[in-house]
Amino acid sequence: MGARILLVEDDRVLADSLKKYLEMNGLEVEVAYSFSEAVDLLERKKYDVYVLDVNLGDGDGIELLEDLRHFRDDTPTIFISALTDIGTITRGFNAGAEDYLKKPFDPEELVVRIKARLKKQEEELRYGDIVYRDGRFFKGDQELDLGEVQRNILHKLLRNRGRVVTKEELYDYMVNPSPTALRVMINKLRKKTGIDIKPVRGIGYTVD
Repeated sequence: MGARILLVEDDRVLADSLKKYLEMNGLEVEVAYSFSEAVDLLERKKYDVYVLDVNLGDGDGIELLEDLRHFRDDTPTIFISALTDIGTITRGFNAGAEDYLKKPFDPEELVVRIKARLKKQEEELRYGDIVYRDGRFFKGDQELDLGEVQRNILHKLLRNRGRVVTKEELYDYMVNPSPTALRVMINKLRKKTGIDIKPVRGIGYTVD
């Protein structure tokens, strides 16, 4: 199957219809019909894109995304909602969404937007001859010998190219974080990948 999508929508008829259409277009879709079902799935699985309704019977889709972003989950997210007021739309983007689609919409438009997010995500995770694929990093045809912490830190840096990733954000991936331990980790990544990971004094690291 294709990329894995989590669709969170409490209208079962709409959810099942969207699931069928997305799967016809090569996407793998799991549906959560409520806030609590979404939380249960998110605790057990990883996805490539989230498609979230705002108004859920037992919760708020925007609050769900806020919680995910708080725990450093930067999975691309598209909101779908009948709420079209600027306040709600602003809340959605401020929570970290990449897109907001107003109901009713053509399912084909959702497919286009999802595939655009996936394409952008793939492009962002290519750096020279370094490619991130299926949770692993490759240089040319050879997989790089990186531990889990190294992979997570490199993934975070490449997903956030052009901005400074703070030390505190990177500490989240380490068992015994400290400035020295992080510096050693970054030096190892530089040697293994050839990527110029630049320090920003007192703040963190960045990749151009």
